[in-house]
Amino acid sequence: MTLPRSATEWAALAVFVLGSLAAGFIGSIATMPNIPTWYATLVRPSLNPPSWVFGPVWTTLYILMGVAAFMVWQRRDHPAAKTGLVLFGIQLALNTLWSWLYFGGHSLGLALVCVVALWLAILGTIERFYRVRHLAAYLLVPYIAWVTFASYLTAAYWYLNPMWR
Repeated sequence: MTLPRSATEWAALAVFVLGSLAAGFIGSIATMPNIPTWYATLVRPSLNPPSWVFGPVWTTLYILMGVAAFMVWQRRDHPAAKTGLVLFGIQLALNTLWSWLYFGGHSLGLALVCVVALWLAILGTIERFYRVRHLAAYLLVPYIAWVTFASYLTAAYWYLNPMWR
């Protein structure tokens, strides 16, 4: 990564990282009140991690996502940068939407559709970011790996809890 060299670049880095973290915060608004109530009543899949794991993992992923987007923004004159950043915004919106569908709406079926769309959007973002800056794409690999696991969890919860499909 090329470190920010101006106040504008420092501000852009802050916007991308804080914007990514804000998406997570907006999703957590739907999540938090439902963990001790609705979510606690669901049948859990065997590979479900403890709840305390999600906060640190997502925080780390949101920071990596913001740094990756900043790196692409630094090369915004590259032909693939604009599409990559648009896809980044789409996947960030889908990420937030998933929390609202799953926890806020208690709709495991719609959340499953959303997480598949999210996974595809992340894949497209990685592909575009790779064209602009390899490291930016690599920073999203832990994210797509985690969303792959989240897709399994969503599908397992959907299957194990037919009343919430």
